[in-house]
Amino acid sequence: MTHFESLTSPSHLHTRAEVLSKPSPVPSASGVYAWFFKEIPEIVPTDGCVTKDGLTLLYVGISPKNESSSQNIRKRIKSHYQGNAEGSTLRLTLGVLLAGKSGFPLRRAGSGKRMTLTHIGEQWLDTWMEENALVCWMEHPDPCAMEKEILQALSLPLNLQDNQAHPFRAELSDLRKEAKRSAREEPIADETGQQRSGN
Repeated sequence: MTHFESLTSPSHLHTRAEVLSKPSPVPSASGVYAWFFKEIPEIVPTDGCVTKDGLTLLYVGISPKNESSSQNIRKRIKSHYQGNAEGSTLRLTLGVLLAGKSGFPLRRAGSGKRMTLTHIGEQWLDTWMEENALVCWMEHPDPCAMEKEILQALSLPLNLQDNQAHPFRAELSDLRKEAKRSAREEPIADETGQQRSGN
């Protein structure tokens, strides 16, 4: 496991403010990134998870996903920190798990095709991630192969893809599906999270 020790025992974990600063410390390169959390949603099991300085590693991601993608780890980490639940699987998962605390469930937005936490719900998650989510990364020429190796070696309860062996995967998948089903049944929300009149 030493070849990805920079992810499991990093010398520094970066905050949202650090990642979004200019210039960003995150390289525009292919690689793998790891997310550590201070506060953990109650339902998430942490048995066997890597911990460091009171933080728990719950999720890893990669960029790009394939050779045709123009993404890199800087773009992807930024999108997790400041995007929305439609474009970030991590934000979607956190939004669903924290909906009881935040009061901002997944909703249809815009034309109704996108599903987000609404503008103010995404802002709430921005603040929560600033306080609780820290990230590190490592550059790697074949991030997909590295991700699969890491998923086999570590307990990562917030990963879904290629993580079928994890005992929390089915429950998390069901929670996300239920959140999307509920969102489809609700009226389209406006930017404040209120339902639109006439919808």
